[in-house]
Amino acid sequence: MIVDCAHYREGRRQHEGPMPLEEAAARCAQGGFVWLGLFEPGPEELARVRESFGLHELAVEDAQAFHLRPKAEQYEDGTELIILRTARYDDEREEIDTGEISVFLAEHFVITVRQGIASELAGARGRLERRPELLRTGSASTLWAIFDQVVDSYAPVVNELERDIEQIEATVFSGTVAPTERIYFLRREATDFYRAVHPLLAVLARRLRSSRSATELMPYFRDVHDHLLLVNEEVAAQRDLLATVLEANIAVISVEQNRINLRQTATMERLTIVATVFLPLSFVVGFFGQNFAWLVRQVDSLTAFIALGLGGLLLPCLLLYVWLRRQRTHPTAPVSAVNNAVHHTPRSAGE
Repeated sequence: MIVDCAHYREGRRQHEGPMPLEEAAARCAQGGFVWLGLFEPGPEELARVRESFGLHELAVEDAQAFHLRPKAEQYEDGTELIILRTARYDDEREEIDTGEISVFLAEHFVITVRQGIASELAGARGRLERRPELLRTGSASTLWAIFDQVVDSYAPVVNELERDIEQIEATVFSGTVAPTERIYFLRREATDFYRAVHPLLAVLARRLRSSRSATELMPYFRDVHDHLLLVNEEVAAQRDLLATVLEANIAVISVEQNRINLRQTATMERLTIVATVFLPLSFVVGFFGQNFAWLVRQVDSLTAFIALGLGGLLLPCLLLYVWLRRQRTHPTAPVSAVNNAVHHTPRSAGE
């Protein structure tokens, strides 16, 4: 879909309203340059654009594919293809929406192909139209306007990522376990964003070294390059910080798991003690609960009940108490043997 098409000459737009492709291609020979803006065009529409402006078939194929990294290519006819990645932060979903802009740059025309909702260029066109002194320098001025808007749109994304990271960081370093999935997702977004930002430095550096851009545009390109350097450093730092936060969160999870294990161990210890206490008691009660004639005849008085019944319960408890105290006071035999062997090992003559 054609969003806008304009012919610029002497620093001014020459007409208003839509312009057919054939007329736009014809105006390229009238001086100045034509800026054609397309949004998610289909193969048939791109084929018409290629035929009207004589674009290289490989360049058109590149504009139809989605790239993970920015790139710049120059073809034999002098046409340049510059591909940029765009980004926009969605507050509701707390995610980064990405897009792509393919720029076909020649002396007498500029064709921009936008993919994704995060690739709006109306602001860049309006800003450039308010700078006739830059428009007079030629078609390369549109590239500055596009670079400038794309890099400026990175700053809000960096700020929102920083806010999300600070929230996760505050949760982790307070000793509370943060959702690991959220940290992984943020790190993946930071990595994807870094892939969009970092390669663009090489594209901009190539433009700064190019002799095709007017001297008047060089300070503006350098300014964009400086802003991009700052964004690149911040995104790289965020990616490294997320790696540290992920490691810290794993450590917090380990500490929390150890606490749970200790609580479970303490509970099992208590249950084991209770079971150990009741095991001999259950045996004694079960023994005296048998209805043998001898037992019935022997337990025929209060004294016999106290001596055999209660005494039979107290004696195992006393023996168990003594055994547990002895186990806590003295180590087990194997451990003692090992310790004795270590402390009483004869030294060799060399020692």
